[in-house]
Amino acid sequence: EIIAKYTHLTRDLINTPPSHLTPDSFSLRFKKLAASLGVKVEILNESQLIKGGYGGIIGVGQGSANPPRLLRLSYSGKGAKKRYAFIGKGITFDTGGLALKPAQGMEAMKSDMSGAAAVCAAVLAIAELKLPIHIDAWAALAENMVSDKATRPSDIITIYGGKTVEVLNPDAEGRLVLADAMVRAAEVGKKAGGLDGMVDVATLTGAQVVALGTRTSAVMTNNESFREQFLTLAEITGEAFWPMPLPEELRASLDSPVADMANIGDRMGGMLVAGLFLKDFVDSELPWLHLDIAGPAYNEAKAHGYTPVGGTGVALRTLVALAESSAAK
Repeated sequence: EIIAKYTHLTRDLINTPPSHLTPDSFSLRFKKLAASLGVKVEILNESQLIKGGYGGIIGVGQGSANPPRLLRLSYSGKGAKKRYAFIGKGITFDTGGLALKPAQGMEAMKSDMSGAAAVCAAVLAIAELKLPIHIDAWAALAENMVSDKATRPSDIITIYGGKTVEVLNPDAEGRLVLADAMVRAAEVGKKAGGLDGMVDVATLTGAQVVALGTRTSAVMTNNESFREQFLTLAEITGEAFWPMPLPEELRASLDSPVADMANIGDRMGGMLVAGLFLKDFVDSELPWLHLDIAGPAYNEAKAHGYTPVGGTGVALRTLVALAESSAAK
């Protein structure tokens, strides 16, 4: 019942038009919901993000009249020994920025915050289930718009923590906001005694849909046993995930002559290249999963099974199962 409730919340948020869901209203919605569950909330606004050096979130969100946010929900269960961070891509609308998307089909880009909705709702579900675990959800929230302030192709931004990125394509924006949140989440986790794992969830690449279709999500990792734990749980929850590699030879395509790296590389294997980009922002010792849910997050075909038309809420059930299974270990 609790998982169903938060699955519906995730779906409702995904289906909410961007006129009614902005980085700010998304944050405030979760702040209100978290209050009764003893979940702590931290919201960084635009000026705090600029001051803090969150160049990815600012770079993506600066073109919009709806300023970006970084939302953190913190839950600490009684008797918790394990600590995890869930990071969600929260682009409340994605026009592609100055790399403007075609008009046909753009309306579905209200679903580009599906990852953020799933990780935040998962933490509320975990809190309501009173699981003995520490979990932080981080939602990197921005609206990727076209304006005179928008990031230009060839601009260089500095991600939180100091790495520079040449933005060759402003429509490869999800990885930029995630990078900020991932570095910050690891930093906070380290101060609290260290993370046992990190999971990022994102409608990240069209290449994911080309490779796996609209019903199967991709899992990439730097730790095979963590991936196997997740895939075993996904079979139980009924969410379709498939393991994908992170081939080192593709990493060179992200090299930039003017920054530490570029935000796009080889078009072939684009889903894997995006995963390799994110891998650069994770300590190799920290077990990490990257879930690309681009296809399955939003169902534009007919309803099937218990999957409705529109937002599906994919990943939420398996994230809750992961917390449950890890807490029991």
